[in-house]
Parts: sequence; structure tokens; C-alpha cells
Amino acid sequence: MSTLGQKTLAVAITQLGVEEIPKNSNAGPAVEKYLKSVGLGKGYAWCMAFVYWCTKEASLQLAIANPLTKTAGVLAMLNFEKDLVVKEPQPGDIFIMDFGKGQGHTGIVEKVDKNIIHTIEGNTNDDGSREGYKVCRRIRSKSTIKAYLRL
Repeated sequence: MSTLGQKTLAVAITQLGVEEIPKNSNAGPAVEKYLKSVGLGKGYAWCMAFVYWCTKEASLQLAIANPLTKTAGVLAMLNFEKDLVVKEPQPGDIFIMDFGKGQGHTGIVEKVDKNIIHTIEGNTNDDGSREGYKVCRRIRSKSTIKAYLRL
């Protein structure tokens, strides 16, 4: 696991339980902090903003440059960062899901167990929605993932 990936995962863990205020608003102090990190205000989907913010915080702690492009777009991030794509995930990697019609979802891999990844995600919920209201742990099948980015 890369040092930046380890630190990004550690930052993400500190955000577990953060929720939108009010629920289902894409707003609230923490959510708006994530969105601001990519240049957006409240009201936008924030799963990629969450990942970007975690990586930015980890980069600051390590005194290195954040390698990610400043975007809230999941599929845009994949297109910008093709050089970071890896085939097999490991903890600290960023996963990318593609639901078609430009809709995606992302989060950070916490653990890999055969064909399953354990993740920490923003803008999800206990049902695994790509438009949820909190930061939480999820379990996903590797077969649902389009790509992984290694920091």
C-alpha cells in the first residue's frame, strides 16, 4: 500500500458517521467542506469530493502534492488519472463505479477479501446508494467496479 494511500484511508476513517444536514440535502458543514475542496458549494453530489478532500488532507500531512485532479466528477477523475489505474485493488486505492449516462460513484478501499472489497464512501447510506447522505463503510463485489486508482 502506498504511503499516500495509507494516509488517505486513515483520514477517511476519521470521517465515518458524518451526515448531511439536513438529510438528503448534499449540505451540512462537513459535506460543504468536501465540496469546497473541489470548488463547489452545497447541493452537489459529493462522493468524489469526499475522496479528493481525504487525499488532499493526507497530502498536507505528508507534505507532498495531491496527485488527483481537482474535480467532483467520478468518471472525469478516471479520465484525468488514467496513469493511476491498477487492475487489482489494495487498501488505500480509490474505486470507480460507472452506472452509465455519466453517473458514477467512488470511495476508498479499506480491505480486499477475494472477490469483495470493503470500502469507506461518502454520499452513500446503509443500503449502498450512490446518492445517500453519509460517510459509511460498505461491502462491494469487485465485479461492480470499473477501475481502481492507486495513489
